Amino acid sequence: MKIAFAGTPEFAATALRALIDGGFEVVLVLTQPDRPAGRGMKLQPSAVKQVALVHGIPVDQPEKLRTPEQQAALRAAAPDVLVVAAYGLILPQAVLDIPRLGCLNIHASLLPRWRGAAPIHRAIEAGDTETGITIMQMDAGLDTGDMLLRQAVPIPPDATTASLHDTLAALGGEMIVDAICRLAIKSLDAEPQPAEGVTYAHKIAKAEARLDWRRPAVELARQIRAFDPFPGAVAELDGRPIKLWQATVTDASGAPGTVLGADADGVRIACGEGALCVTVLQLPGGRRVAAADFLQACPLAAGARLALAPAH
Repeated sequence: MKIAFAGTPEFAATALRALIDGGFEVVLVLTQPDRPAGRGMKLQPSAVKQVALVHGIPVDQPEKLRTPEQQAALRAAAPDVLVVAAYGLILPQAVLDIPRLGCLNIHASLLPRWRGAAPIHRAIEAGDTETGITIMQMDAGLDTGDMLLRQAVPIPPDATTASLHDTLAALGGEMIVDAICRLAIKSLDAEPQPAEGVTYAHKIAKAEARLDWRRPAVELARQIRAFDPFPGAVAELDGRPIKLWQATVTDASGAPGTVLGADADGVRIACGEGALCVTVLQLPGGRRVAAADFLQACPLAAGARLALAPAH
């Protein structure tokens, strides 16, 4: 069976490696064009492209897939199936129709919950206790296709987007291998997504990173974990943004945004309900450090006030 693969970040690269390690014939990789990254803002290949090049797989990097010219490489490869994982481009019906057996998507949620671009972030932010992987037969809608395989995993109470990403990426790789094996012997059953329970995981905007201390501490703690590693949860102190990376909820109270205490055990900040004890922080231009090291560089005393709401 000839497989084409479309994906861009590490989540997708994990699945591509699983297919290669499984001995499948990957005839073409589609990925986003190289983008500037790093301090020097030099063009960098995607994680998927790097895997493909190591294994000598042809790579195509169209800006879009709307025109016959942009679709030409995929058409010429004549794959039996196209596997899609975090590609970042909308596939028009003309592309969905190219593979003989259609297009399979690896989606990092239990559909129909969290359709869309940021399912891992949104599941943590919402306080979900479980998520998972859905292998879906793609159609022209936004993550609306029939479900082929679905497997749940618990979300640990201390999970970050980074840690849950790695768990789901590995599971996605295992499940797509299983799906392709079943597809080859025609033992995959398609199940329409239920009409109830649909939610959308909208793309994360940098403006969302700002913490509003009038919200309950439990919600802010989830936001901090959901936005690790990107975009990072941000507090404002005297006009200076500070990123908060780890925090626990504590039973304390005060005016929202007020520092209740600060020592080696953490910076305690009052919220709309309860308080947060922040244990890992980052100054602009610095790195993540424990509270003790942060306080040496940026002393905080009880009574200091953080900005209440995001700046607009």
